[in-house]
Amino acid sequence: MHIEQHILDKANEWMTATFDQETQQEIEKMMTSAPKELEDSFYKNLEFGTGGMRGIMGVGTNRINKYTLGKNTQGISNYLKKCFPGEELKVVIAYDCRHNSNTLAKIVADVFSANGIKVYLFSDLRPTPELSFALKYLKCHVGIVLTASHNPPEYNGYKVYWQDGGQIVPPQDAEIIQEIEDLNYTDINFKANDTLIQFIDKEIDDAFVTSTIENASFNTPKEAKENLKIVYTSLHGTSIKAIPAVLTKAGYTDLNIVKEQEVPDGNFPTVQSPNPEEPEALTMALALADKIGGDIVVGTDPDSDRLGVAVRDNDGKMILLNGNQTMVIMTAYLLEQWKRAGKLTGNEFIGSTIVSTPMMLDLASAYEVECKVGLTGFKWIAKFIKDFPNQKFIGGGEESFGFMVGDAVRDKDAVAATLLVCEIAAQAKAAGSSLYKELQNLYLDYGFYKEHLISITKKGMDGANEIKQMMVDLRENPMATINGQRVICIEDYQSSKGKDFMNNETFDISIPKSNVLIYYLEDGSKICARPSGTEPKIKFYFSVNTPLESIAKYDETEELLNQKIQNIITEMKLNN
Repeated sequence: MHIEQHILDKANEWMTATFDQETQQEIEKMMTSAPKELEDSFYKNLEFGTGGMRGIMGVGTNRINKYTLGKNTQGISNYLKKCFPGEELKVVIAYDCRHNSNTLAKIVADVFSANGIKVYLFSDLRPTPELSFALKYLKCHVGIVLTASHNPPEYNGYKVYWQDGGQIVPPQDAEIIQEIEDLNYTDINFKANDTLIQFIDKEIDDAFVTSTIENASFNTPKEAKENLKIVYTSLHGTSIKAIPAVLTKAGYTDLNIVKEQEVPDGNFPTVQSPNPEEPEALTMALALADKIGGDIVVGTDPDSDRLGVAVRDNDGKMILLNGNQTMVIMTAYLLEQWKRAGKLTGNEFIGSTIVSTPMMLDLASAYEVECKVGLTGFKWIAKFIKDFPNQKFIGGGEESFGFMVGDAVRDKDAVAATLLVCEIAAQAKAAGSSLYKELQNLYLDYGFYKEHLISITKKGMDGANEIKQMMVDLRENPMATINGQRVICIEDYQSSKGKDFMNNETFDISIPKSNVLIYYLEDGSKICARPSGTEPKIKFYFSVNTPLESIAKYDETEELLNQKIQNIITEMKLNN
């Protein structure tokens, strides 16, 4: 095949003495026997998305390797010196169970230290939320975690956190990216100053466990805790370093760990995908729960920021909750606890995202607190906490199985969320209820909301173009009706404009620009389309709702909502 000249030029740059011999040999091999792979490795520079930089490991500008991460780190080092002149600069680095994560973390530490920056480096893998906590605990300027979250084994990634413990947001993200792009690979200083690198572990672990218990436990009686039979799996990831310690110290004695998935392993050998959003990932945990009569199943992704939860329905059958359901259960519980403690003054808020369930707005309204809604990604919820220091953050989440309890950790936190959901389950069981019944009661009070997500994968350069075209079509040829319901409003977060078709008015959107499109239908249904910022996918989010007249009509109402979602999917030709 013909390789375009600009790709050859970039590849040839990597054949110079700046790059090690192994890298050069790999490129030479691709040039002669894998031109398509060469093209995919160099056709663009790996970019920062919603969750930092994530990509396939390998050589090239579009891959995760020592040079792309070295360049990031050199750029951040330069940026820190501009932002904090004369200060002793400090960073903290964590990494997960993925292949090369420990090696890449050390390379990142080397570059920071080579630039005269003090580095705290975890001595072994740790959960991402512990990195956010450690950043504030150690009063660092920046935190880095090497992780690709729940992506397949060939991926790795690089998340950047700022002083407040949240991931970088505007204007810092653009300024850092510009600093990185202004560099040549020859500018990277890889010569470590080992005297500036300090390994950390137990002190931070103990402080993190203590903080988590303070934030996410709510006076559950000792007997109720001991009576909850928990099944837990780390899916070969990092949460094994924190969740058992937190639950045990909090008083939960009946913790049953899925042994086959307990050991951290970047191959994730027992699952197709280490993603608790995928039902298949929790198969082994569900089997163990059925075997021992477990009350609740919790599974976390490799870097321990997402959690999947399964509970028993009214017939005693284990069912998986989706991220929206766990989010409303936890948020409603927190709001009720704050109300009972007399802590609701009208100056509190909960957080959510534009692709998550609108039920969060109903909960906020009922408790007379604000629901701040941002773009996808917890960095925006963390930004609300930073931007509104006079308001108290209660908790919040997004549909992608993430939740944040309070502000000690400024990112989605499966460690605290696991403890919180166990507290709710234990108290419900002790009161003769269950998590499932608590959810049904919320639907009775606020309306039955049903959400569904479709992810369409389109890999490589061709796939990126297909995704681009799908968004163009949705913008330039908008649907007027869907499933017999008029489209009453369209919000385009890329142009920061919305159109209200009922009043024939346009309006401005104040949320930062993002490639997201939302359709609102006259029956309260909501459809959102957005390309993923970290994976080669386009995602469609559906939300429908209707009043729930009684628990007796639960199954019938759920089936009606499921059918409505399927009709929308069929009409939008998204079945394949």
